[in-house]
Amino acid sequence: MKAFRLDELEAERAANDGAYLQFVRERNMSVGLYALDAGELDPQQPHNQDEVYLVVSGRASITVGMETTQVGRGSVVYVPAGTAHKFHHITEDLRVMVVFSPPEG
Repeated sequence: MKAFRLDELEAERAANDGAYLQFVRERNMSVGLYALDAGELDPQQPHNQDEVYLVVSGRASITVGMETTQVGRGSVVYVPAGTAHKFHHITEDLRVMVVFSPPEG
């Protein structure tokens, strides 16, 4: 079993000066914590993997393909592999748990 605390993951991500911290990598999936601060631009490009986002804090809009919706704590969004997607209009610092399948990279 692997167990994690969100506050410890956030501290590790911040200490490493990165927007993304991968903390699980297995044969069929990977999991990370993604951070974008209010007003920041999301530099993401489409990925070769399916993704699931779970917003753990913050508020923003997300566009996946041609669809846009607002997200906040508790929102879950599925992004099919190869689909253009971006968070935008980030009004509160955003922290998102990201699951990739197969694993990213």
